[in-house]
Amino acid sequence: MGKVTGETVKIRIIETAGGNCCVAACDGQKVHDRIAESFHENRMVELSFADTDELTPAFLNAAVGQLYGTFQAELIEKSLSFTDIDPEDELILKRVMERAKGYFENAYSCKKAFRDVIGGEDA
Repeated sequence: MGKVTGETVKIRIIETAGGNCCVAACDGQKVHDRIAESFHENRMVELSFADTDELTPAFLNAAVGQLYGTFQAELIEKSLSFTDIDPEDELILKRVMERAKGYFENAYSCKKAFRDVIGGEDA
């Protein structure tokens, strides 16, 4: 994964998820896939929450949280910005991101320790 060099891609959640109620993880997955695709193309992403209602942690975990399983936290924080998000939803989003970051860092450490103990890469 190289440096982010391309232009910024604006992703409107309401268009990508297919509605303004951002509740279901499957809708969050659609948003995640668009973000991940843009990151693989070395682009910055501006995620617009304009006109969204009922934003849930399940949706945000699928859309943003699981990015930490694929991309480095530094890249996500440098390449992903948020617009048109209300303060309560922003708090939920920040909590989701912190938990995901901690979870994936811990999962990586556990896998690495397991590989170190038993040897090999297929742990």
